[in-house]
Formats: sequence, C-alpha cells, structure tokens
Amino acid sequence: MGSSRTIRRTSMGIAAALPLLAGALAVGIPAAQATTPVPGGRVALEGARPGWATDSADRGSTARSARVDARVYLAGRDPQGLTAYAEAVSDPKSPSYGAYLTPDQVRTRFGATPEQVKAVTQWLQGAGLTVTATNEHYIAVSGDVAAAQKAFATQLHDYRKGAAVYRAPTTTPSAPGALAHAVLTVTGLDNAPHRATHKDTLPGPGAGFRNAGPFSTFYGSNTATSLPDAYGAKVPYAVKGYTGKQLRAAYGAGGYTGRGVTVAITDAYASPTIAADARKYAERNGDKAYRAGQLRQVTPAEYTHTEDCDASGWYGEETLDVEAVHAVAPDADVVYVAGASCNDPDLLDALNKIVDKRLADIVSNSWGDIEANETPEIAAAYDRTFKLGAVEGIGFYFSSGDNGDEVANTGTKQVDTPANSAWVTAVGGTSLAVGKNDRYQFETGWGTLKAPLAADGSAWTGFPGAYTSGAGGGTSATVHQPAYQRGVVPDTLAQANGAPRMRTVPDIAAVGDPNTGFLVGQTQTWPDGSVSYDEYRIGGTSLAAPVVAGLQALAQQARRLPIGFANPGIYARYGSPLLHDVTDHPLGKDRDLAVARNDFANGTDASEGLVTSVRSLGKDSSLTAVRGYDTVTGVGTPAPGYVDSYRFPFQH
Repeated sequence: MGSSRTIRRTSMGIAAALPLLAGALAVGIPAAQATTPVPGGRVALEGARPGWATDSADRGSTARSARVDARVYLAGRDPQGLTAYAEAVSDPKSPSYGAYLTPDQVRTRFGATPEQVKAVTQWLQGAGLTVTATNEHYIAVSGDVAAAQKAFATQLHDYRKGAAVYRAPTTTPSAPGALAHAVLTVTGLDNAPHRATHKDTLPGPGAGFRNAGPFSTFYGSNTATSLPDAYGAKVPYAVKGYTGKQLRAAYGAGGYTGRGVTVAITDAYASPTIAADARKYAERNGDKAYRAGQLRQVTPAEYTHTEDCDASGWYGEETLDVEAVHAVAPDADVVYVAGASCNDPDLLDALNKIVDKRLADIVSNSWGDIEANETPEIAAAYDRTFKLGAVEGIGFYFSSGDNGDEVANTGTKQVDTPANSAWVTAVGGTSLAVGKNDRYQFETGWGTLKAPLAADGSAWTGFPGAYTSGAGGGTSATVHQPAYQRGVVPDTLAQANGAPRMRTVPDIAAVGDPNTGFLVGQTQTWPDGSVSYDEYRIGGTSLAAPVVAGLQALAQQARRLPIGFANPGIYARYGSPLLHDVTDHPLGKDRDLAVARNDFANGTDASEGLVTSVRSLGKDSSLTAVRGYDTVTGVGTPAPGYVDSYRFPFQH
C-alpha cells in the first residue's frame, strides 16, 4: 500500500555497489513545499505532487476505473505535543532529558483516538473507497481512481517519468476540515514504480563472491613492491578485511560489550542462513559465541516484490549488519526486523514494529534513496515514527549513502534519505588504517578513485583514475537545520543551497571504504551450483551504520540508561578529544594515500584472470573531509574515551 518508491541498499562489495542519520531542541522540519489551493472547507494534507509530475510531462487523466491502493496516515492526539516531547526528552540540557515513555504511555498520550479512526474511516468509505487494513499508524484503502479523486479532492493524471508513465495527483490532496487534526498525510496516490504481485517466495542464496589476494593483515603490513608507485611511493595491498577485535580497538571500546542493550536491524527480506552464518563467522574470527536467543528475526507474514528488489541481494546486507554489530558489541542482543519488500510502506512497517513493541534501544538501517525521490508525505510518515521512537528512548541510525554528492549517480548534487531526516543519526564513511597490534593509525574520508594497471604492468592507466564511490553527504534541499547543528555546521555548508540554513549530512562516521573494509561470512551460491559458506571483505556506509550502532550500544551500557535520539549528545562532544577529527590528508597536506588490490575477473576464482588496480583514499566526489565538521564524516569518528564519556553527564 502507499508509496512504492524502491529503496537501495548502501553496502559496497569489494568490486562494486550491491544494488541499494540551549533550551528546546527545535529539531529541523521539512521545508515548505509549493502547494496548490484546496477547495473551501478542506485542509491540505502534508505533501504535494511529485517533482516529476510536471505540466510538460502530463499525459492526461488517469482512467477513472484504474485501481488505487493508498495509506492514510493518522496524526494522532497532539502531534505538536509529540514533537515538543521528543525534543525535550532528547536534549541533555532539558529537565525532561531521558524521561522516556512506554509504548502504552505513548499510545495513550499521542496515538490516534477511536473517534479519530472512526471519523477517518467513515470519510474514506463515504467516498467509495474500501478499507483493507487499520492499525494505530494508518488506514489502508483501495478503490478506483474516481473514488480516490472524490476522497482527496484532486485529479489523478498520468505523467511521463523517464521511459515510463506513472500516476500522480495534479494538485495538493486534502481532507475535510473537520478531520484536520486527525489526518497526517496520504501516500499511494502516485504509483511510481510499478508494484510486483503478492505472495512471492524468497529465493536461495545469492551469487558467490570472493576476494583475490595478496592482502595486508593490518594496514600497511604488505607493500605492493612489484607494482608501480602511486603518489610517489609504493602502496600497501588492501586489507583482507578488519575483524571486530581491530574495530573495537580502533574506536576505543575498552571493556564494554553492550550487555543489557538491544540493537535492531532493518532491511528488506531475511537471509535463510543468517543464524548459521553468524555463528560460524564468530567462531572463525574470534568473536564471542552467541548465547541462546541473542540473535532473533521478526519477519512478515509474506514477502512481495522479490524480483524488483533483488531479494537475495539483501541477504548480504543483513549478514553484514548482524555480524558487524555483534563484532563491536558482542553481548548486545540483536533483533533483525525484516521488511516485506524494499519499498517505503514495508520498511516503515518494520520500523513501526520496533517502536510499537519497543523491540530495541538502537536501530541500524543500511538503506536509503536519493532525496529527489522522497515525497513530503513519505517524509512526514517517517518522521512521525522517528519521533515516537525518540519519546520511547529509541535511536535510529541511517547510512548516508555510497555515491558521494550523487552527481555521478544522478547528475544532481543531493543527499540521501531517510538520512536527511533531522530525527535520525546519519552515518558517513571513512577509510580506516588499523596498524600492528590493532593500533589506530589514521582515517580519511571515504572516496575512491580507481586506476587499472597498464597491460605491460609499468604504470597505472589514467592515474589517479575515475571516481567509483564514496560516503554520501551534503546539504538537504527539504529539511531545515536542526538546533543541534547550529554553531557546528559552517554556513558555507548549511546555506549551500541559499538561505535559509538547512540540514547537512552526515552527523558522525566510521569505517566505510570497502578497500579498508570488514570481513563478513555468508552462505552463497557458486558458479557450479553448489551452496556453501565463505568470507569476503565488504564496505559502504552500510558498514559504518552498524559499527556506530554497536559503539552506541557500548555507550548505552556505560550510561546505564537508553541514549535515545543521539544527535544532541553527539554534537555536544564536537571539538573534544572524544572524536577523531578526520581529514583527507592525515599525514600531511601534500601526502595522498592509496592501496593496491587484485580482483578476480569473474568474481570467484582465478580461472579468467585477475584485475589489478590502485584505489586512492580520501577522494569523495566534490565532498572533502577537513578540520571541523564536514559533509563526509560529520563531527568525526569515535575516539578512545567516547564510549566511556556516557557514564556521566557530559560537560565539554
């Protein structure tokens, strides 16, 4: 139901992307959208027609008999009060800081009343729509275009979007004025992209992938002496893949293990081999064995869109998230909550399951889409969930994306969503050097230029090469600057799109570069048809997000209370030794860095040869990691002392 915008994973395999956060806090809100007038006696709903639904793309009225599936999201009691309480309970300077509510208290104080649900239901049915589902967040309806147009007082037209044609409203949807305080927004009036059929079954493990050596066991341990120089020096081979022991040491985990904390992970679908893979990985890589019940999955009754969303491709995402969280926080409970598909409604359902039953303290999310694809109504629905979580003491962490400023990917400079929400912690990515004895050496912002080895082996062709990937970041075009960023984010960034000041991304960062990535273990399908477990290196801000989530679990253990929405506390630590201030040139302004690596041409073995390349570090599209806040690493990465600083009220 509702919007079917396809969400991308944000992890990066070693070869390529795996196709797809004083006084009142005053968190930023979405910027006002251009709206069209609504009929008298009615109230405009949050949102407007999609940006692609332009007059020039209009192909005329949608057939009145065409089917519409939509969700009408409920505003609940006192939506302004919800925002105010979420701000106060998250602000370390507020007397209400940490005064979280239980899910039942949240429902009583901020949930929709039976009277609101009844009134909204009667309105929708009166327009000729059929109610197909009702819960505390929304009322799902279906019907023909004629009924939808009557209910929301707008016309639905077909619009060309690229090579396809999709439906969208021509004017701002609205509701009867008497329901102004009951209805938040409606999703599903536009239908891009096309939805798949229901009752799909999950495919088996995805295609296998292996890394080719030689490797470094720690950064710089194996120099590529037989390969050409890069930036005037020999460079090391890429690491085989960092382990939990190395990451815990690099980011100052100390003796904390996450005991007593629950971390949730949301992705689409669910790996059928995750339990066995996670156990085997822990055993082989020195992580603590899972205790009974420590890892569990919450899955939907059925899955949809498995072909459209490449369901098996998401298995590696779940595997990375689960194994990274456990590696960093080995005693934390991990609950995986699967979305029925990679579309917004199903991912929202997964997030709402966590909030409604308070399944976790911390939620790691390694998925997203470009901001241009986010509609205001979907943003409003997500933000309400994030606020409800904040009131309960739940923090949401989102990967910032793997395409830098998105220009190479989309042609337009923009940030990713939901990482752009002012109510989540957006996690950027770095290239991490962990040296001998697990000692932290340095980090750069994650941004990769790739140059292949010349056929005669004498030089790197086109050095430093083409941009391949990097941590997402930049300035939102839709969300105003939240108070916690004031005085930290330079106006040159906050006002990059002009006045007023807007939300910038990310907030914090951790290792993301797949060339300095994490070793994962997963059951995969090999070219000969066999299915077996193997290990490979992976990266992306999909790695950075669960690493930060794991570190926050350690911090919550130190605090002995939920951290909740973490950004005010994270920004309070800005400029202190508790954070590594990451730059692209940590060894000097004239010292550029790179690693060499070999890849199997076919992705699995040497039968078709090797591809050798050099990968530069700290070259993230137009984004740069500099002293102070930046749009690659935010305020920086956790340093020794960061976790322990949560033991007491923090004073800079």
